[in-house]
Amino acid sequence: MDERTRRLLTAPIGPTLLRMAAPNVLVMLVQASIGLIETYFIAQLGTDALAGMALVFPVVMMVQMISAGAMGGGIMSAVSRTLGAGRRVEADALVWHATLIALLLGAATTVAALVAGPALYAALGGREGSLAAALTYSNTVFLGILFMWLFNSLAAVIRGTGNMMFPAAVMVIGAVILIPLSRLLIFGGGPVPALGIVGGAIAFVLYYVAGTAACIAYLWAGRTMLRPTPLPPALHWAPAGMILKVGVISSLVSVTTNVTIAFATGFAGTYGPAAVAGYGTGARLEYLLVPLVFGLGSPMGALVGTAIGAGDRRRALRIAWTGALIAGLLTEAIGIAAALRPEAWLRLFGDDPAMIETGSLYLRIVGPFYGAFGLGLALYFAAQGAGRVGWPLIGGLLRVAVAVGGGLVALRTGAGLAGVFLALGIALLVFPAVTAGSILLGGWAPERRARPSPAE
Repeated sequence: MDERTRRLLTAPIGPTLLRMAAPNVLVMLVQASIGLIETYFIAQLGTDALAGMALVFPVVMMVQMISAGAMGGGIMSAVSRTLGAGRRVEADALVWHATLIALLLGAATTVAALVAGPALYAALGGREGSLAAALTYSNTVFLGILFMWLFNSLAAVIRGTGNMMFPAAVMVIGAVILIPLSRLLIFGGGPVPALGIVGGAIAFVLYYVAGTAACIAYLWAGRTMLRPTPLPPALHWAPAGMILKVGVISSLVSVTTNVTIAFATGFAGTYGPAAVAGYGTGARLEYLLVPLVFGLGSPMGALVGTAIGAGDRRRALRIAWTGALIAGLLTEAIGIAAALRPEAWLRLFGDDPAMIETGSLYLRIVGPFYGAFGLGLALYFAAQGAGRVGWPLIGGLLRVAVAVGGGLVALRTGAGLAGVFLALGIALLVFPAVTAGSILLGGWAPERRARPSPAE
């Protein structure tokens, strides 16, 4: 067993978790800032452009959450558990299996977005100018979405070895380049023409192209404990199945989060484009909690997976509860601050009175529930590491049922958007309740040792 893996199994939990989380949290904040700054740029193009981006944003975030947090979580879990069990040959083979899965899913995502995009954005409330802006932005982004899949998958491989620093460094350096590039492409300058909303989409794609190239160079240059072969080896179901067993179910969990917000966007759409922009801008803060908690949850998953692979279930549980407590306190502080001063957040993106009114209503009602969401999300990442994501999926499905059902009741009974937002807040309590309850009731039973794959 290499020294890095040994440290993951023996070092003190709290300091180790915080040390590994620090670069991740930093990079998630940087990545979140990229989205905020791009939204600020797009907002200067008018309400239709801002509303169009609000329509596309849930879809892009769903792909981001699935590729990085869900399927990426499955990749990281597989790598960490395999290394924790001392199966180095299988861990090397996982790199190529992860790459193939990313290529296939990236291509499928492009086709699905191009075919279903017009109907989806119209159903979410897109009208005339806002719908045209949404399609323009979406088509450009999803033509290059393959690189998001590749980058997030290869970064997950690296994180699975316990190395959080390299993916973080790539993202930070990329952000430093992306922000001025995005502004240049949107508004133009010198010989570069102003491309408007398309410029923001092109900058977004280039960010992931550069990140993918950096991860490929790092992995295949032998800079990690993994040694992938220069050419693809014979691919087998066992390594791919180890990734997909966690990744597919985790993807469904991510879909539940985005389906909830998509339905809420549709509910807001009945009140017009300004209401869509207001809810979308307010809900963007909720979306930002996901990458923020991911910054902590990613090392949680690596630590839990390594401990589970080595048969140390008690240590895995201590890691899960320690990280969940930290995440819950952090996200609750953000939610309370947003509820007390919603305008401070919303006016970063515009001053339309209807937008401010809807966004403020959302943050005042839902913000205080953010702590529960953060706690449940951290436990979900820990469950990925343990390879036990069935109960988080049930919690996610129940969240959708409460949010959508409650929202429909609110609209039909005249409770309006206030009732819709209250249903969204209550739904945030369901996910952590189910996930935490499953762990307390023994949902992480000792894992049987997996049979060696043909690669071994």
